[in-house]
Amino acid sequence: MQKSILTLVSATLLLTACGKQGQEETNETFTDAVTTALSEGGTIDMNSFEWTREPAGFEVKGDTIAITTAPHTDLWQRTYYHFQNDNAPVLQMKTKEQFFSFVVKTDFTLSHQRFDQCGIVMYLDSENWLKGSVEYENDEFQHLGSVATNNGYSDWATTAIPADVKTMWYRFSRRADDYCIECSNDGVNFSQMRVCHMYAGADEISFGIYACSPEESSFTAVFTDMKITECAWKAHDGQQPDE
Repeated sequence: MQKSILTLVSATLLLTACGKQGQEETNETFTDAVTTALSEGGTIDMNSFEWTREPAGFEVKGDTIAITTAPHTDLWQRTYYHFQNDNAPVLQMKTKEQFFSFVVKTDFTLSHQRFDQCGIVMYLDSENWLKGSVEYENDEFQHLGSVATNNGYSDWATTAIPADVKTMWYRFSRRADDYCIECSNDGVNFSQMRVCHMYAGADEISFGIYACSPEESSFTAVFTDMKITECAWKAHDGQQPDE
């Protein structure tokens, strides 16, 4: 397979293109990115992203990112299947901001093989991460779902949606070390997919987008309309905590 079927448009996306800044300077740039976006109307500086793992190919045009997957790429840890897959391409930014939301639109029109997927992710390390996505299943239905992996064990919560759905919006929200993933068909009305606690997610985190093809497949996923907002997942106003 051709190594990259896409043209690299923005070389500044990669850390290596940033003049190999010192680690302290680089971390400060990523840490400030969410705070800066909140103060500038939600616009994300694309240079704030870094690859945890690069895909087979990618293209950046303005605020649009296209990721082309390689076969046999995935994220999963142990549960039920007993195997560990930790090689999906992940593009993220870092922050210590405790309260915010990240919104992105995904287009997976070209997915075609079982488990082809793309979506939102918070990848902290191989044994601690959170993701939400649509996974292709067949010509009749696909899985809209999320995975929370804590201390090396993944779960998978899903619901079946029609196969003709080709785009999905996600909203990832943080309240300290608790997280919420929501989805939307129109980018306006969001529905809750998951609320969870992440044991490794109390301080600095990395979050962003991912795409992968666990089987013998490759497809191009397109990500647009990314923005940072004030935390849209409001504080709980129901039953009060026990004393």
